[in-house]
Amino acid sequence: MTTVLITGAAGFIGYHLSKRWLDQGHTVIGVDSFSDYYDPSLKRDRVTMLTANPAFHLVEDKIETPGTLDAIFKTHKPSHVMHLAAQAGVRHSIEAPRDYVDANLIGTYELLEAARATPPQHMLLASTSSAYGANTKMPYAETDKTDAQMSFYAATKKATEAMAHSYAHLYDLPVTMFRFFTVYGPWGRPDMAYYKFTKAILADQVIDIYNHGRMKRDFTHIDDLVEAVRRLSETPPQTGHPAGDFDSLSPVAPFRIVNIGKSQPDELGVLIAEIEQSLGKTAVKNMMDMQPGDVPATWSDTRLLEALTGFKASVGLDQGIPAFVEWYKKYVDA
Repeated sequence: MTTVLITGAAGFIGYHLSKRWLDQGHTVIGVDSFSDYYDPSLKRDRVTMLTANPAFHLVEDKIETPGTLDAIFKTHKPSHVMHLAAQAGVRHSIEAPRDYVDANLIGTYELLEAARATPPQHMLLASTSSAYGANTKMPYAETDKTDAQMSFYAATKKATEAMAHSYAHLYDLPVTMFRFFTVYGPWGRPDMAYYKFTKAILADQVIDIYNHGRMKRDFTHIDDLVEAVRRLSETPPQTGHPAGDFDSLSPVAPFRIVNIGKSQPDELGVLIAEIEQSLGKTAVKNMMDMQPGDVPATWSDTRLLEALTGFKASVGLDQGIPAFVEWYKKYVDA
């Protein structure tokens, strides 16, 4: 079996990916700093479940710490790398942009340098659908021009794509970048809308609804995302072997960008209605204008994902939200 390095292993997506690789019998080296962007106890609880498996090894440190990742690569020689560690959040990037420089830019640089010295078979790095920024043509395709990011968070993630491409070209490192579309599910992040709505409705508190509820998101369930990443991990990019004219494969590097989404956006009101139905309670709504840095809609073109893996996301809100609410009641509201 293989050794997989997962940065941000205590995070929402990192936890689920770590669990999948462990369940398949692989060794996982997990790196996390347990930052206080949201309650670190949730991250600790995720890692407690992972460390129950002796094949999981935790390194508690910031990825931007010089030498940390280099030492991990040299010691463990991972065959696959899942780079998820990052400072997340569109609105927080307005308040604390330096956090994004440190974690997203410097942290990714440290990862790329470590991989250059000890090359893995395949590197899979998380980007974001926010990279599409002000684009209005939908669905968003990986080959679209993306030069108008609307938040500093999105700008740093777009920068990591460019950084990774240069290393893929210079050092022949196979790199797949993922643009995730609004991932949700059990063990999710408390700063995400669906989590905050659930908490507020149960507490009979008002929920703030931006853009007067006219937001649309390509909500992607965590189970679909994990399966997509698992399959893509087995498909490293090869220069000169595109999957079709819609492939983002670089002409000068083993590098491609892949959307991971449901390719079926839902209005915010549909999400709220599913939460209300699952909770058996009606929300008290406060309609608000669009927030700075937000985009009114996201919608993924997933033809490339399907061509490379044969996989298409299938979990709708009518399945995913009840499962999340069931977890929330057991873990948070018990």
